[in-house]
Amino acid sequence: MSQSFQFNDPDSAIVALAERLRIISDTESVADPIGRILAAPIVADRDSPAADVSAMDGYAIHIADLKPDCDIDVSAESKPGAPPPAMVAGKVVRIFTGAIIPAGCEAIVKREDTIESNHSIRFLTEAIDATVPGSHVRRTGENAAVGSDVLGIGAEITPASIAALANFGCMAPLCYRPVKVAVLTTGDEVVDPKTITLEPWQLRNSNQAAVLAMLRRQTIADVQIVQHVPDHRDSVTLAMKTAIETCDVVVMTGGVSKGDYDYVPETIQSVGGNMVFHGLPIRPGKPILGAATDDGKLLLGLPGNPVSTTINCHRFLLPMLRHIAGKQCWMNDASIVSLKQPPTNAIPLHTMPLVRMLDNATAELVPAKGSGDLVALGQSDGYVCIPPMTTTTGPWLMYRW
Repeated sequence: MSQSFQFNDPDSAIVALAERLRIISDTESVADPIGRILAAPIVADRDSPAADVSAMDGYAIHIADLKPDCDIDVSAESKPGAPPPAMVAGKVVRIFTGAIIPAGCEAIVKREDTIESNHSIRFLTEAIDATVPGSHVRRTGENAAVGSDVLGIGAEITPASIAALANFGCMAPLCYRPVKVAVLTTGDEVVDPKTITLEPWQLRNSNQAAVLAMLRRQTIADVQIVQHVPDHRDSVTLAMKTAIETCDVVVMTGGVSKGDYDYVPETIQSVGGNMVFHGLPIRPGKPILGAATDDGKLLLGLPGNPVSTTINCHRFLLPMLRHIAGKQCWMNDASIVSLKQPPTNAIPLHTMPLVRMLDNATAELVPAKGSGDLVALGQSDGYVCIPPMTTTTGPWLMYRW
């Protein structure tokens, strides 16, 4: 008998859970804001450009001087970082990209559209035909007028936007504070990764390492609690209560299925979590659990198998983290790839197999022997998302680590 699910696909589940979450409202001025989310718009403190400037290296002219087969004198130069010279009737001004347009200039002729001599130029025929008033002139304020919004609330500050901030003198923008996160791993068989000698039934805590590694790459995340919790109901309850009191997000690994020692689902309900989904039609990660507290904190339970934990941390936790942080476009970025070989089995689940890239548009499936295959995980560049009952090569959405 097939299992029924509340949501038919992962994206619907992510959106439904995100709607229950509280977006950060606390703000702070940040001197090193790369990766942070704007909490107030960046406003232009002056016109950009601040004056009419040349878009090309060339010559500032009067249209009336565009004549064939005659030399025209160069009277002066206009360079960036200096006030412009005056235009002289019947003469041109040599001008450089970004330099201010002299008063009276009607157009710019590109340098390559002229024949240059020591102190004069001659226009090529194509320049005479192509030049009209305003050619190659960038007008005052055409990028942004003084007082206009340059970047809006919810924008992530990237290296590209850092240039815009600097241009408008904004050296410490107002940003939302980072999202406070607790990482709780479970499993009596799990030990510290630094452990040298292990019993055959013990496993090093790769889940904690993977989740923390993903979170460290997120400037918007502030990991407040990292704890491994024994498979004991009271221990899980205490750890979860403490994490909820301190953090905006609690992410747990293991203990989310229906085994005798899987205490996470009942504990989430006992501490006031409202279940949005418990089980989705996905592989790996079918037992995944998503809940929210009454005040909008995220409780995410990831299955304990390492491949499942890593894929679903990336697929579910990271977009919701960006949503809570106030980012406008918060879903994961995906590329489009085709598979070198098709999947071998058609199953009634959304599958997320591990892949490695062969070129910019082609990937191959990484041979994996289940959700505990850390060797395959380590050899992967990411995973693709394949719809149910599908065995074609795509193209499919691919999410890179």
